[in-house]
Amino acid sequence: MTRKLLGTALLTATTMVVAVTNAQAQARTSGAFSGAKVNGGTVTSTVKNGKTILTLSDDFKVPDTPDPHWQVVDGKGQVFLLQRLGVKSLGGLVKDRVNMSITLPDYVKDVAAVQIYCSWAEAVLGEARFAGAQMTQNNR
Repeated sequence: MTRKLLGTALLTATTMVVAVTNAQAQARTSGAFSGAKVNGGTVTSTVKNGKTILTLSDDFKVPDTPDPHWQVVDGKGQVFLLQRLGVKSLGGLVKDRVNMSITLPDYVKDVAAVQIYCSWAEAVLGEARFAGAQMTQNNR
């Protein structure tokens, strides 16, 4: 009886270690943003329900520019302009909000860097790079 209980406890502990390791392997953090208007903050890539989500760190400061957007660069150098970083209020009824996270569309297969791009000025305001191309769930 004791041997069976000990075996079950060991199996449970091993399963928990594997689950934690998988969760850690799926979360990667970029280097700090660096650029003309965005310096500081990072991006974390996680997987939730089979989708890759990019999230800006709490110390990220939204640049004071007219039209900042999320933009990602894949391992081949392809650039994907995504959604606007800030969302305007509804006629002053609610406070402006910031899209601090974004779910990557299916056509983005990997991410080497995340850029904050001003569509109005057509300029990259800052870039945060991952250590290597971050494969998304869309590429598996």
